[in-house]
Amino acid sequence: MIVEAAVSFFLVVGSFFLLVGAVGLARLPDFLMRLHAPTKASTLGIGGLLLASLVWFATHGLPGVKELLVTLFMFLTAPVSANLLGKAALHLRLKSRAPLPPPAPGADPDA
Repeated sequence: MIVEAAVSFFLVVGSFFLLVGAVGLARLPDFLMRLHAPTKASTLGIGGLLLASLVWFATHGLPGVKELLVTLFMFLTAPVSANLLGKAALHLRLKSRAPLPPPAPGADPDA
């Protein structure tokens, strides 16, 4: 019963983060903000689901090598792909709807 409670907890937490990421992707106004929500939330969401799978199969005598490999792959590729997409957006000079900070004193306003 403890194992089922732990698996249920990880499934609920992972599903919550995935839902938050999906809502952020649908509701945020521009590309850079939409990029931020799913990359952070999906990493935690998939991590929760993989932990649930790891706990479940570990208690049934099966090693969790696949879950560990998927977790490693997700934690390595999600930040790298988000970084590359963000750099491409900056290179293409996509406009953000976020308020800009005031320029530093003595800075060139056209830079």
